[in-house]
Amino acid sequence: MFRHDRGMARILTILGSGETSPTMVTPHQRIFSSIGRDVRAVLLDSPYGFQENADELTERAQQYFRESVGREVNAVSFRSAPPHDLTDHATQMATLNAAEWIFAGPGSPTYALRTWAGSAVPGALNRRLRDGGAVTFASAAALTLGKFTIPVYEIYKVGQDPHWLEGLNVFGTATGLNAAIVPHWNNAEGGTHDTRFCWLGERRLVALESLLPDDAFIIGIDEHTGIVIGLDSGAVEIVGKGTFVVRKHGVEWIRHAGETTSLDEIATAGSAEQTQAVDQPLAAPSESGSAADEIRTALDSGDTATALALIADVNRHAETTSERGEIGAWIARAISSLSAPVDVTATVAPLVTLLLELRAAARADKRWADSDLIRDGLAAARIEVRDTPDGVQWEVTS
Repeated sequence: MFRHDRGMARILTILGSGETSPTMVTPHQRIFSSIGRDVRAVLLDSPYGFQENADELTERAQQYFRESVGREVNAVSFRSAPPHDLTDHATQMATLNAAEWIFAGPGSPTYALRTWAGSAVPGALNRRLRDGGAVTFASAAALTLGKFTIPVYEIYKVGQDPHWLEGLNVFGTATGLNAAIVPHWNNAEGGTHDTRFCWLGERRLVALESLLPDDAFIIGIDEHTGIVIGLDSGAVEIVGKGTFVVRKHGVEWIRHAGETTSLDEIATAGSAEQTQAVDQPLAAPSESGSAADEIRTALDSGDTATALALIADVNRHAETTSERGEIGAWIARAISSLSAPVDVTATVAPLVTLLLELRAAARADKRWADSDLIRDGLAAARIEVRDTPDGVQWEVTS
C-alpha cells in the first residue's frame, strides 16, 4: 500500500459501491494499516441524512467496520443545513477536522452537496488529503468528489434534463485532474432498459458528456470496485471485482481489478489529443455493457448453454438483492428456450444449489425478505422448494 517516509500517507479511495461488502474488507484494512494503527476514524452521515432510517444505516456501517475490518469508526452527524443545534454541530465538525480517516457512502449526492455547501466539510477533506490521512468515499458520496456531479435522482426518477451540478472538486484539488466521478458504472438493475453509468444509460451519459468543458473527462467505477490513490507516489490500485474507466468523448480507457496505473496515465487517457500515448489504447465501449446484457444476448440468439454459464457466474458473485432476484427470471427464460429434450433437473441443478446456499445464508442472518425473494425467483422458474425435516428439497415442476 502507499506510504512515504516523511509522515502519514495520503490516500484517496473512491468506491463504485459495495463499501461495506466482504469484497472491500481487505482494501479497508490495508488503508488503515498504511496510515497508522491508532488513527481517529469517522463516518460522515450527510448523504443519507434525510432518510428515516439514517440511524440504522450508521449503526450497520459501524458494525461492519468493527466486526469485519477491525476498526472502531465514530459517527459525525451532519444531516441538515443549517444544523439544528449549532453547539453540537461545532463539536461534530471539530471531530471531523481531527480525524485521520474520513468515510462517506450511499444516499443522495444532491442532498450531500446542499448540506455541505459553505460548511467546514470540503476544507476538512482537502486538508486531510494535503496533510496526511485517508478519505474513502463511495456511491453517492463518490459522485460529489469531482468538479462536476450528476444529480442522479433528479434525472433518472424526476425526469429533469441531463445536467451537471458543481461538485466539491476534492479529487481535482488532490490530483490536479479535471474530472467527473461516476460510480455504479456497470449497473444492470434496469433489466429491460439501460441503467449503466449510475442509472443514466448511454443516451443520457452522452448528453452529459457534451456539456463538459474540453479539458474535463469522466471517471467510471464499476459496482463492488474501487480505486486507491496514493497521492504521494501517484500510484493507483484498482480493487474489488470490476473495472475502472477513463472516458473522453465516448471513448473508454479501461483497467481491471488487480491492476495498477498512475495519475499520470489517467491524465494522459483523459486528454483527447494524447489517447494513443497510453500503453493500453483507448477502446470503444463494450457492446455487451454488463453481464445482464450478455445473458440477454445469449438467450436471444438461442445459445442456452452460454446463457446458463453466465447466469451461474452472476450467481456466484451476486451480493445485492436485485442481482439475486433477477436470476430466477433468467433461469425461467433459459429453461423455456430449450428446444431439444434434455434433463432439465440436471441442467439447472448447479444453479439451484447455489441459490439455495444463498437462501440458507439469508435465513441464518434473518434476512427474510432476501430469503423470500430467492424462493419466489425459483418458483418463477418453475422450481418448487420445500423445507422438510430432512432438509431442503426441490424439483422442476411442469
